[in-house]
Amino acid sequence: MVGEYYTLAELEDRAPKLFGIPTGTRLDELFFKVEKTEGGYERRPLGGIPHLAVLNITGIPDTGKSILAEQFAVAQAGAGYRVLYVTVESPANFLYTAMRQKSDALGVDFSQVERNVVVIDASASEELRENPRALLDTMGYAIKEKKITNVVIDSITGLYEHKEVAARQIVRQFFNFLKKWRQTALLVSQKRSAQASESAEAAGGLAVAHILDGTIVLDKKLIETRWDVSLYRLPLGSVLRTLRIDGCRLAPHDSRTWVFEITDLGIIDIISPLEEYIKKK
Repeated sequence: MVGEYYTLAELEDRAPKLFGIPTGTRLDELFFKVEKTEGGYERRPLGGIPHLAVLNITGIPDTGKSILAEQFAVAQAGAGYRVLYVTVESPANFLYTAMRQKSDALGVDFSQVERNVVVIDASASEELRENPRALLDTMGYAIKEKKITNVVIDSITGLYEHKEVAARQIVRQFFNFLKKWRQTALLVSQKRSAQASESAEAAGGLAVAHILDGTIVLDKKLIETRWDVSLYRLPLGSVLRTLRIDGCRLAPHDSRTWVFEITDLGIIDIISPLEEYIKKK
């Protein structure tokens, strides 16, 4: 069997347009495009994550990965776009409560969210968790029938948690599937205890980060020494949360570490770059 090949010119009509898909956070300001102007080149915010990007959201426990994924889903559903939410960790009824709270916090009409978020509860189905083909077939049917444009999988790790040797193969299957169906997607991945909290590495090694279009790393630092108190101007025992885009092959991006908070209403509020945060303190 001989594979297909193309000249670059033949791919012009297939090339996706570069624009942003809003996340409901200041992350929308951190991706940009550079456009030619009469005076040279100008950097302009993309207004969201890149259209058709499949991104890895990783971090140690309690860093806000699921919150970011849910906030993205609410923002898109509230704007009238369909979102397929594959929950692998938490039962779907808990997802309903979280979505309702975030809709209230973001001022989004929850009736819109109810209509536009389609849920596949893989947490309650061993067949969907253990058989990638069964889950992909279910997702494909939902995407086609409901005219889905955005996908969240929380978490991709749950599909290979006891067979990490297969992580690269499984992640590649889902990545190719999402590209075929022209979806913009967030795939949440978990870290193992031996992996550095600030790195893009997650369960399954660097397979997720290498295959997907980019990685967003969420981290937290416990303020536990006098030095920490002096540097960050935070009380002993408090937590500093950070976010960083660790590469994206589809669009230029701000690579600095940003400080964020999870508000009392349960949403992510990105505050400022870490160096500015420390200077202000």
